[in-house]
Amino acid sequence: MSNTSRFVALVMVTLGLALAPAASAQDDTATRAAEIEAAQAQKAASLHPFEPGKAEEILNRVQNTLLSGGIKFHPFFDSAYAGGGFTLGAGYATRVSSYNVLDLRGSYTFSGYTRLEAAFFAPRLFKRRAVLNVVGGWRKATQVGFYGVGNENTSRHDRANYRFEQPYGVATIDIRPTRHLLLLRGGVDVARWNVGAGAGSAPSVDEVYTPDTLAGLGAHTTYVHAEGTVAVDSRPAAGYARRGGYYGVTFHDFHDPDGRYGFRQTDYEAIQHVPILRDTWVLSLHGALQLANAAADQTVPFFMLPSLGGGSSLRGFTSWRFRDMNSLLLQAEWRVLANRFLDMALVYDAGRVAAHRSDLTDAPLKSDYGLGLRFHGPIATPLRVEFVHGNEGLSLVFSSKAAF
Repeated sequence: MSNTSRFVALVMVTLGLALAPAASAQDDTATRAAEIEAAQAQKAASLHPFEPGKAEEILNRVQNTLLSGGIKFHPFFDSAYAGGGFTLGAGYATRVSSYNVLDLRGSYTFSGYTRLEAAFFAPRLFKRRAVLNVVGGWRKATQVGFYGVGNENTSRHDRANYRFEQPYGVATIDIRPTRHLLLLRGGVDVARWNVGAGAGSAPSVDEVYTPDTLAGLGAHTTYVHAEGTVAVDSRPAAGYARRGGYYGVTFHDFHDPDGRYGFRQTDYEAIQHVPILRDTWVLSLHGALQLANAAADQTVPFFMLPSLGGGSSLRGFTSWRFRDMNSLLLQAEWRVLANRFLDMALVYDAGRVAAHRSDLTDAPLKSDYGLGLRFHGPIATPLRVEFVHGNEGLSLVFSSKAAF
């Protein structure tokens, strides 16, 4: 065999040895691909839609009932006034156009607090940049607590009760000029206050005070109230949020046509939700400042004074516990997401009322702390339960709204 023939044979043998593993690898790859396809086909044949467990199915039904708005009859847990106790109520909502809703609703408490109203809701005005609410109704509260004016010289044992009946009409419109962040709100309402003797175990206010010692005692007056708000709001929804914030100022003008109880009030409010660990934990902070000023030669009646106490402010104290011309409220919550329906929270509140603005921070604030549970949906909190302890004892809070 010539040298050339030997060289050609050597090259052929080398190429054969080199190509053999590649061919084997291709065969192995084809085999694995066939096995994967067979496994996928077998798995696809056994696939079926996800079926939630019994507990999750019940929670889904509750969420759809309370939050979706897809039913005409619905529960309604808003009391006529704070402090009325456990509330029972229902409503009937029906669409009057593609998006606009008319809601007829009412509520009642075992202490006699009654609320009846009709509400019209138009959520998509001006190319979805405005939301209109119009509400008309009547309410009655039978035993609203009054403990005196001020922060230091009042005691929970000084409670006196008053009652009021009130027809009212309210119209508000929320406008988002850019659909993001900036919020403008305007509103006007007319309400007739008929204040009288209170029921319940505590004495009535007219047994403890006189018109000379308590401004507004036995008042029958009509308020024409106008308000305007400018705010930056980055929360996904006001009813339930785990991120974003709200920073706003609201101006109120309470006009009394009789020239006795007219006043102006300015509210400053800040809310910030700070998500931690992808929203599993949330640090939520809230601050609110209310400053009232009586109109010339007029006075702010006791039942319209800024106040603290109850399920949305100083939760460790009874509703309307502290009243005066000015109020300061600070709140913090550490919220933990238990599941998509339930949050747990550690809560802390501190606040003070004062006759003069400079006195709001001149003395220690009243404070409380506690533990809360929130049953919620994506945009609303239909049930909030909290156990909160202040220096006047333990309070149990039931509410159908978010704390802030």
